[in-house]
Amino acid sequence: MKIALVIGATGLVGDYLLRQLLLDSRFERIKVFTRRPTGYQNPAKLEEHLVDFEQPEQWHHLLTGDVLFSTLGTTLKQAGGQRQQYRVDYTYQYQTAEAAARNGVETYVLVSSASADPTSNIFYTRMKGELERDVQRLPFRRIRILQPGPLAGPRQEPRTLEKIGIAAASLLGQLPALRKYRPAHGRTVAQAMINATLDETPGTQVDTLEGVFARVGEE
Repeated sequence: MKIALVIGATGLVGDYLLRQLLLDSRFERIKVFTRRPTGYQNPAKLEEHLVDFEQPEQWHHLLTGDVLFSTLGTTLKQAGGQRQQYRVDYTYQYQTAEAAARNGVETYVLVSSASADPTSNIFYTRMKGELERDVQRLPFRRIRILQPGPLAGPRQEPRTLEKIGIAAASLLGQLPALRKYRPAHGRTVAQAMINATLDETPGTQVDTLEGVFARVGEE
């Protein structure tokens, strides 16, 4: 059985991921690193650490286990600007991955975006692409990157523009050239993250939306 590490457990995908991991007998311990409590109680399996991502030296030594699941992220509006969003979506995730690799964690699973591109002129897609590029340089034995389309599912806060975007993506995703931008439910992405760890082949694998669906047997 494995020990899983999770950052981003209070977000859409992270919440589904944590729920599924707690029910998965292949994982004996779940170590969550979060800024606020997840609300889950499972003393036998869940180890919850409330951390300050601005003070990584206080908790990075605790990043020991078998696999790091990275689902951390925020919106431009929530963050308050591009600089702040970059700090959450790139810096916090990269620093955590770097520490986990240094501590001997062998497998890394990242939720990215279908539009990730480090050369893009669009801030969001460039940020996602830069993170993908840089974590692949870390000495993990296995790296799994998932590139779903827009994430669908219940949110704790209303996101009207996001709902409109998901509806538009659902329609545009019917076109063959735009299929990779079809929405993916957070529950599906979470299960695909877990399933990605079952393949013990060394190296990096990048799953586009079709690959995400294939990992859970959906179309």
